[in-house]
Amino acid sequence: MRTSILTAFGLLALSSTAFSQEFSDNVIKIGILNDQSGVYADFGGKGSVAAAELAIEDFKKDGGIEGVEIQLINADHQNKPDIASNIAREWYDTQQVDAIMELTTSSVGLAVQALSNEKKKITINTGAATSELTGKQCTPYGFHWAYDTHALAVGTGGALVKDGGDSWYFLTADYAFGYSLEEQTSTVVKANGGQVVGAVKHPLATTDYSSFLLQAQSSGAKVIGLANAGVDTQNSIKQAAEFGIVAGGQRLAALLFTLADVHGVGLDVAQGLTLTESFYWDRDDESRAFGERYAAKFNGRMPNMVHAGTYSAVLQYLKAAKEAGTDESDAVAAKLKEMPVEDVFARGGSVGKNGRMISDVYLLEVKKPDESTKEWDYYKVLATIPGAEAYAKPEESGCPLVTQ
Repeated sequence: MRTSILTAFGLLALSSTAFSQEFSDNVIKIGILNDQSGVYADFGGKGSVAAAELAIEDFKKDGGIEGVEIQLINADHQNKPDIASNIAREWYDTQQVDAIMELTTSSVGLAVQALSNEKKKITINTGAATSELTGKQCTPYGFHWAYDTHALAVGTGGALVKDGGDSWYFLTADYAFGYSLEEQTSTVVKANGGQVVGAVKHPLATTDYSSFLLQAQSSGAKVIGLANAGVDTQNSIKQAAEFGIVAGGQRLAALLFTLADVHGVGLDVAQGLTLTESFYWDRDDESRAFGERYAAKFNGRMPNMVHAGTYSAVLQYLKAAKEAGTDESDAVAAKLKEMPVEDVFARGGSVGKNGRMISDVYLLEVKKPDESTKEWDYYKVLATIPGAEAYAKPEESGCPLVTQ
């Protein structure tokens, strides 16, 4: 009897040890790393932290993971890959962070994804745009949610060419994101019978766009493609209005422009712009309910696709960890690629072998001031673009994981 009691006690102890090993320290720790003070602070920033908090709240309401605490930390990477990599390394090495998400700025996203691959840690990019994240620079632990340059090019670029905008000149942010967006939009323009007559690159966070806009204006292009984002795009649009570019007959294509940016420049300036987002809070009853919850949590502001995408990414990561029964990265990554994505952001979403999450995106037009009935009522939905059309097929992405 004594032996049996000891054996039973030993098995119980082993069982408890095994459980704690499944979830390291019985804690899942997620880091939101993004721009919180620069040109992309409204694009993602603290708003993405609020979205992540909502996802954790909802996961816990649905039962959570018994005995496992979920922690969230965040930091400002200042749009600098070296700073971002140093923060990520410190999080992994000393704070036992399991996954890092958001990662606005493509150069940052690529750098942190590469480091995370070395550390065998999961990243889910919701703020970075370059499709290289799930293309040639894909990793087994790297995932891309919310949008990418391919979807933006197909949505906004394709729509404007079909609407008669068959000659383009680009104002391009001088780093990985801008290059990728210009290249992919150019491909879509040419595939639809249009032409690219020129391009000019500008530094990140510049304040004077006059010389760039004058070059674009003198090109005679029907469409000036803004391959930039955040405050850069806002300032480009404001200064274009001062030069009378749209009044003179040319069109502006805001290739990465979100609800936060429309709010920043106002409907008077943004009206009539065609753009692409993968989420709109006023889409249906479910998205409106989410928008109201988000606004109550975050200074009365409605979420854009980066915020809602971060909500979805955090929620899906936690669901995958629960399904896997562990926070071990290989097991969670396998579940992320296996499980469907079904939430307020993604309807019928799925994750490809290259880590790209595929869900529908929306072609939108900014309303005129007299068409808007309330604050944040900014968009008309022109079309829903199926995810399979918006995103590159995994086998065409250039990701080496797909052919292995």
